[in-house]
Amino acid sequence: MSLPLVESPCDARFRWRWAAPEIVCLALLFAAQAGWPPPEPNEPHYLGKAKHYWNPDWAPHDFFFNSADTHRVFYVTLGWLSRRLELDQLAWCGRIATWILLAWAWRRLSWTIVPRPGWAVVSGFLFLSLNAGYQLAGEWVVGGFEAKGVAYVLVLLALAELARDRWNGALALLGAASAFHVLVGGWSAAATGCCWLMTGGERPPLKRLWPGLLGGLLLALPGLWPALALDAGVDRETAALAHEIYVFKRLRHHLLPQAFSAGAIATQLLMILAWAALNAFPAEGGRVASPSRTQRIRHFVIGALAIELGGMAISLFADAYPAATAGLLRMYWFRLADAMLPLGIALAVAAMCCRERPPWRSGIGLVACLAACVALAAFRHQEYALTKLFGGPPRTDKPGKVLDHADWKAACDWISGHTPSDATFLTPRNAQTFTWYAGRGQVVSWKDIPQDSRAIVEWRRRLEAIYGTPNPEVQGMWFESLAERRPEDLRRLGVEFGAAYLLCEADPPLALPRLYQNNSYAVFALKP
Repeated sequence: MSLPLVESPCDARFRWRWAAPEIVCLALLFAAQAGWPPPEPNEPHYLGKAKHYWNPDWAPHDFFFNSADTHRVFYVTLGWLSRRLELDQLAWCGRIATWILLAWAWRRLSWTIVPRPGWAVVSGFLFLSLNAGYQLAGEWVVGGFEAKGVAYVLVLLALAELARDRWNGALALLGAASAFHVLVGGWSAAATGCCWLMTGGERPPLKRLWPGLLGGLLLALPGLWPALALDAGVDRETAALAHEIYVFKRLRHHLLPQAFSAGAIATQLLMILAWAALNAFPAEGGRVASPSRTQRIRHFVIGALAIELGGMAISLFADAYPAATAGLLRMYWFRLADAMLPLGIALAVAAMCCRERPPWRSGIGLVACLAACVALAAFRHQEYALTKLFGGPPRTDKPGKVLDHADWKAACDWISGHTPSDATFLTPRNAQTFTWYAGRGQVVSWKDIPQDSRAIVEWRRRLEAIYGTPNPEVQGMWFESLAERRPEDLRRLGVEFGAAYLLCEADPPLALPRLYQNNSYAVFALKP
């Protein structure tokens, strides 16, 4: 077994002298990429549910908020802040804290592989550029405030422990990550298992890993148990239908390889080839960590790619066995590779640039790395949040989601001040921020799909009942606007689903009691 890299007290002091500047630079870099005006697409989903968890009287009859609480650890540990902060404030506080923690975790991992000042920032820039712009299934690490960001902090810390041959600490951290987000932590634990198998004679025996295995399992249980209960209380047919709705109708862009674009698949293959080429050269010499550290990170990335390959193989049976395939593909087989392949490339590039002893060669590598990051971002036309921080609508209210952000927010603000706090609304299908601004419940929303099987089936039934056209072959699957429906149908839907009000586009006008109108939206009463 290789001996761990031992730092002298002088080296340790030198390392920590750079800690604050590097963490600040990384956090600012993350903020420039992800600091969009709130809410980000998943923040109404997570933070709205967290607020409702701590205050059930807020939007009390919202269908999604009353579904299963899959990320309960996130709601319990961080949702209480919603009792003290407005949702916008909660989003910013959570984002900033997550970015700082991610910066600290990334720096710790980077210094484990390349213990040289400044390279944590460079490798972080490269990782962010690749992850934000070149995903296969849409998985990001640095973004809004949600459970996934907290889980990735723990995964990065676990990778640093794994590289240092501290397997028990890594397993415990992965258990904690699974508590916050069972799929992020669970797949990372599976990749760690692959890493252990590939390490060969240097791997510790299982009898030495029982503290980490047991501790990790106990820490993971609060996140694992709700996930295992998602199919509880329903028959096999209902569960199978729910899985097919989830995979084939709602989240195919994340879960089904047949829905991935050819460009994304080609880019993924090129990144795999680039990562393999980088790892063909031994990262030795200069100020680079021992080869065993980089090897363990390499094996972890191989584990993530093996999981992705498994998902690809399963998808081949989608046509022949849709129910069984959907039951497996709903586990997000492509999530980890989307994050870990950029991580592997970033750390391998940093190690390659720093392996030579002459400092001028490292300087050339540094400049080349920064130029590559800028080129990658420009080639993919990445738009940084810094350009929109002080102007423009949030990305949740972009065209295609609402007609006009200012009019949408004005209508929601009017609803917040002029309707009962327990009111329930029929709302536009694609809108994502109604509960965020109005604080009222909605019958159903395309974005807010529940996680438990019973609620998924009901979610689909509500969508088809409210927004589905009577003749999909001619009219398309969905009404463009609820204003296209007959008033008597809308009243009937209000009675069926307990909605007293309707918020929809102002044109065409509806023969219903109008309570409010602006240039884009109108609010109607569905009851006399």
